[in-house]
Parts: sequence; C-alpha cells; structure tokens
Amino acid sequence: MPRRARIAALAAAPLIAAGAFAVVPAAAPAPAAPVPTAALAATTAVNWAQAGPSRVTVDDAPHHRIYRPANLGAKNTRHAVVIWGNGTGATPAAYDKLLRHWASHGFIVAAAKTKSSNNGVQMRQGLDLLAKRNSTPSSPYYRRVDLGHVAAAGHSQGGAGALNAAADRRVDAVLPIQPGPLASPGKVRQPTLYMAGEKDKVVKPGWVLGDYNVSGNRPAAYAEIRGAGHVASAGNGGAFRGMATAWLYFTLRNDAGARAMFGGPSCGYCSDTTLLSQWKRNAKFLAFAR
Repeated sequence: MPRRARIAALAAAPLIAAGAFAVVPAAAPAPAAPVPTAALAATTAVNWAQAGPSRVTVDDAPHHRIYRPANLGAKNTRHAVVIWGNGTGATPAAYDKLLRHWASHGFIVAAAKTKSSNNGVQMRQGLDLLAKRNSTPSSPYYRRVDLGHVAAAGHSQGGAGALNAAADRRVDAVLPIQPGPLASPGKVRQPTLYMAGEKDKVVKPGWVLGDYNVSGNRPAAYAEIRGAGHVASAGNGGAFRGMATAWLYFTLRNDAGARAMFGGPSCGYCSDTTLLSQWKRNAKFLAFAR
C-alpha cells in the first residue's frame, strides 16, 4: 500500500483507550553524595516477561511521566534510560504496566505525555529532563542516570517517534513497536528491533517489514509476534513484553543471556515459533549479536 494510503488508514483507526492508573508516591530524596558509575550486574537467568526485583516509583513532570526504581543508585548503580512515545491519542496510562515492568528491571523510563509523539521531539526532551536532574545535587536522580545507555521506544505513532528520536546522537538503540509510517527508517544509525503483530490491521506487518528492509545500514531485526493485533502491546505489553525487555538488557546492559536470545549459536528467538510468526536479521545484526 502506498505511504499516503497507509497514513490515511492510520488516521481513520480508533484511538487506544487509556486505562485507569495510579501514581505511586515518589520516594524520599536520596543523599546527594556522588555515586560512582557502575553497570548493573548481568542477569543471565532472567525471564524477561516477569517483573524485575525493583520496587517502582512514578514521578510526574509537566510533560513527562517518569517510571523508575524506587531505590535509585542502589549498589552504586547508574540506570540506563528508555524514552517512550505513545500511540495516536494515547497517554502513558495506556502502557502503564509495561513501563512499570521496565522500571522494575532497573531502567528509568521517561514517557512523553503527548498524544502526538510522531516527531520524537517530546521524547528527546524527556532525555533532556533526565540529564538536568542527573546534574542537580538536590535531585534523587543526581549522578544516578546512565546517559551513556539510552533506548528510544514507542508504539504505533510512538514507534515512528522512536525512529525519529534516533536522530539524537545520545540514543544508542531503537525499539519501534508496530511503528507508524511517518519516519525515515533508512536514516537511523543505531541497532533496531522492529516489532510487528501478525494480525495487526492498523499497522500491517508488511509495512513494518518494509521498514526493516531499508535498514541494511545498521544492525536490524524484524520480530513478528504470532497472533498479535494492534493493541496487543498496550497495557502490560502482552507477548511483546519479554522480547522487548530482553532487547533493553542486550543493548543497554550488554547482558550475555539477553544477547544469546538474539544471536550466537544458541539464539533463543531463532527457534521460538510459538512466540514469532516471522523472525529476520540482517547481516550487520548477525555480527552485532554473535
């Protein structure tokens, strides 16, 4: 289908309903003493679809909702970052459980509150916000944000936003989930995991596969979730959750167990036909994940 027709189809699609959510009170500020940079310990025996060990706190800012571990800086850790973009008409509440899930695994998630995240601007501003807090001695985020490990992620229009946010050189990895068409995937330079839904009638899997096919300039993979429709990745992330979390572990923490799911001789996802109806990796991805 021509790109213009794809855009019209998306515009006519029903909006994602934002579910009810509760904001968890922020934890008391941690001491402002400098915290040495340290990578989170590799967790190679994780089921990434299950909740992580951290209690989660949600902080609200005027234009962003930040999901984070309550114990920022525990064990002298700096926390890798995910900047998030919502689907058309949606807010972070529509993805609340998924974003909490990532925070429970130790990531700081800056979710843009915009209902139109396509250009990625407010997503990138979330990274600016975290950078400011990371440099403010009175902030609980002070020296606890790992600005050297950042992923741009989003769903539908926000998936296109993630691709557009990758123009920011601070972004290290990209996770477009059922991404809309208003992006230039061929211009992205960071490793990218494209996720599609086999039964998606809004962002058809062939469209996402087309984005993957023009991504030969960098490591890229295409994962089509078996039986999934367009809103299957909302809420708690559904069948998308585990693989998306493993991608964050691999690209932001260099976790050996997560890496082995995407490449190498064992390559867990390569044989997971229960989860995936299609799985493709380009030549640069094969070298990247070996």
